[in-house]
Amino acid sequence: MKRRIAFALAGIALCLGLGRTAAAADSFPSKPVTIIVGVAPGGSLDALARLLATELGKVTNNTFVVENVTGAGGLLGFQRLTRSPADGYTLMFSNQSMVLIPLLYPKAGLDIVKDTTAIGTVANVPMVLSVSNQSGIQDLPSMLKGMRSGALKLYFGSGGPGTTAHLAEALFLQMAGVKAELIQYRGSGPAITDLMGGTIQAVLDQTVTMLPLHKGKQVKAIAVASKERLPQMPDVPTFAEGGVPQFDLQIWNGLVGPKGMPKDVVAKLADAVSKAVQTPAFRERIDTLAARVPSPEERNPAAFTNTLKRDQKQFADLARKIGLEPR
Repeated sequence: MKRRIAFALAGIALCLGLGRTAAAADSFPSKPVTIIVGVAPGGSLDALARLLATELGKVTNNTFVVENVTGAGGLLGFQRLTRSPADGYTLMFSNQSMVLIPLLYPKAGLDIVKDTTAIGTVANVPMVLSVSNQSGIQDLPSMLKGMRSGALKLYFGSGGPGTTAHLAEALFLQMAGVKAELIQYRGSGPAITDLMGGTIQAVLDQTVTMLPLHKGKQVKAIAVASKERLPQMPDVPTFAEGGVPQFDLQIWNGLVGPKGMPKDVVAKLADAVSKAVQTPAFRERIDTLAARVPSPEERNPAAFTNTLKRDQKQFADLARKIGLEPR
């Protein structure tokens, strides 16, 4: 008798729990959602996150707040995410650099696939090589010639160890067969500030941040990672035109949550992302930044999960090739 009562009570508790979960999913989102960004304000990742947050707020009639959690190339932001409740109210906006964090900090015990819930990709962005106006560099071929002869010593700035800029710069230098000093900052924003000031001579970052600066003549873009010249910056040659055809790095930017998020909440967020990236304001802004919104087949949670799995393997191989050392 007692056993039957226990089973009955357990069943009631389970039903109540499922009811609460369903109710929570039905009302989601009912309070502000935090989007963690693992770098300092001012860079391309932060700019895209704020654009997405604005549009998500419009399509959900809710508030999405960007929180910059900087340090250790995004590790602190990743840890903040994994320690958050899996209820959909704490998310993280990141790019390929997130895949590198477990490789750079193996002692942290993080796994990009196992410790996150993929929600969707938002934009694919070409990388562009820019130099300071004070550097005197006019184009990629002359820059490479000077570096190979030893007449030109350059300082490249990036947003910190394991960021996309760090990865891109190390890969570019390897492919071009040249050497330079890699200076690590706490986010691409501070690196770009020093680039404009002439403290460093070069930065490889996404068009999201570099295109406006090139158009404003605050820096000079000399090569873009695309098959053809971009309509938004037709005066900038491709890396192939500059003599490094194998460099064609484009960066995905996407939204993830902690592991174990309810499927209904994931579906609601994925749908909100899909609507946000199709708004005229988002499309217009992405186009002006020379980025591309992925197709629905590319940006859904299942496709994004596959992208994370693919990059997890590919980036492990790449990290070994370019000498990224665990910390």
